Parts: sequence; structure tokens; C-alpha cells
Amino acid sequence: MQKIYTADAPEAIGPYSQAVRVGSLLMTSGQIAIDPKTCEVVEGGIAEQTQRICENLKAVLEAAGSSLERAVKTTCFLADMADFAAFNVVYGEYFTSRPARSCVAVKALPKDVLAEVEVIAEVEPEA
Repeated sequence: MQKIYTADAPEAIGPYSQAVRVGSLLMTSGQIAIDPKTCEVVEGGIAEQTQRICENLKAVLEAAGSSLERAVKTTCFLADMADFAAFNVVYGEYFTSRPARSCVAVKALPKDVLAEVEVIAEVEPEA
């Protein structure tokens, strides 16, 4: 098992890794809309937050030798299902390979963000 870290995504805000690689699979922890440069939640609504989330995930996946195109499953958490359509617009710009997905509404998310996304992706086998 290999733990993944990149400075291009926010540091974990708890006792967990940004991602863990096991064999040819990578499992990311949930990413929220924290800007890794400021360590603050980005300003704006669901579109801005979803864009930051996707950029964070992209950075973690690339640090592990994968990419958004290699995502096989995402799990998405929304604070309000009324944001579903706007979330999908931005999400669809990043996850063009259309991985399997679950999307649920939750009562609350860390730092009162509007969304959180985690990814399972394939990576090249280790040599």
C-alpha cells in the first residue's frame, strides 16, 4: 500500500491520506473546496466549489500517476440536492469519461462546504 501526497491539493484536515494506492487502484479521500495555496474554502457557490474540488482531485490523481480520465467510480456528497444540476455542469466538464457514480445529499459537510467528492481510479501497475 502506498500513500499519496501532493502540495497541489489541500493537506488532510484529519488523520487520513489524500489518497492510497493498492495495486492498480487508487482511492482518494473526499476532496472539498479548499484552495491548497490559501488553505481556505473558495468563495462562491456550487460551481466555484465544484471546480476547486475537481482541480484538487486532478492534482491528487496526477501525483499518483493517474488522471480524471482513468476514474472508474466517484462518490459525490451535496449539502443541498437543489445544487444537483449546477454541480453536474462543472463535474461533467472534468469527468468526461463518465465513470460510475453515486451522488447523495448529506446533512452537513466539513467546513460547511457545499460538496465533497471522492474517486476510485486505475493506475499503471508498479514495475
